Amino acid sequence: MTRTLLLTGPELTAEAMAYAASQGIRVIPTTPYAPVDELTSIISAEQPDAIIVRQGKLSREMINASAKLTIIAKHGVGYDTIDIAAAADRSIPVTIALGANAQSVAEHAFALMFSVARQTALLDARMREGHWDKATSVGMELSGKTLGLVGLGSIGRILMELVAPLRMTVKVYDPYLQELPSAPNVHLERDFEALVAQSDIISLHCPLTEQNRNLFGEAQFNRMRPGSILINTARGELIDTDALVEALSSRKIAGAGLDTFNPEPPPADSPLWGLPTLVATPHVGANTVEARDRVGLLAVQQIVNFWNGTAPDPRAVVNRHLFQS
Repeated sequence: MTRTLLLTGPELTAEAMAYAASQGIRVIPTTPYAPVDELTSIISAEQPDAIIVRQGKLSREMINASAKLTIIAKHGVGYDTIDIAAAADRSIPVTIALGANAQSVAEHAFALMFSVARQTALLDARMREGHWDKATSVGMELSGKTLGLVGLGSIGRILMELVAPLRMTVKVYDPYLQELPSAPNVHLERDFEALVAQSDIISLHCPLTEQNRNLFGEAQFNRMRPGSILINTARGELIDTDALVEALSSRKIAGAGLDTFNPEPPPADSPLWGLPTLVATPHVGANTVEARDRVGLLAVQQIVNFWNGTAPDPRAVVNRHLFQS
């Protein structure tokens, strides 16, 4: 029996597409960030058995447009663009590619930390304009500083290992953490506001929920150390953009490195672009050859295994708590 897999976005990597073909799956790519009406019409016409969400949103209307839909897989780990409650109402699991892009995102967060601390983006732009700021530019070392991790999933754990040679103290805030890795420089912080006040660098690695939207606002920026840095490779909605602009403009904090924004992409006239202590990248933390290969293949494997009767790893099913018992 031929099953149909629809992608909200372009084709997967060659390895993932070849694996799908070997399983007799008909794969239907779509235009990235296609309008809601257009994508809903395609889903209604094609009646896919599974959907892999690459770009854009998957709404209740889209989910209900296919009577044959049995599983939804996210091409990555951020599932806030999927109506997981609508899927649960039909007993459709929504899976994430748990851990598949963690190394790439952690390395990107690591790179942003260095870039902000040493002003590499600003200095590069200045040199291209003909300036030579050797006499006035002063960066900061990361060695010996305190790193605050908000969330300790796969990405946070890898970042924790990456900073080990820098002899950093690592404080972890994660209300869902079951076990803290045993290391002399790693400490569990149960008070979020204490972590905010005690960290030199704060890096966000938690999923977006209604409870943590605008997790970092004016109050948090007021508590941060004056020379501190905020890094976000998670979701843009975790940060109140207006409050961040004010904190950077008034030098309440030393800088920020952002790979995610609210909205995405930010408008051309966003006040963010006037901030010299901001380093920005266009949500590319997971965009490496290696991560894309792993993520695409894992997403298809999760679907095939499910169709063959193997339940997904419970940690990878983000809407299991919404299923009727």
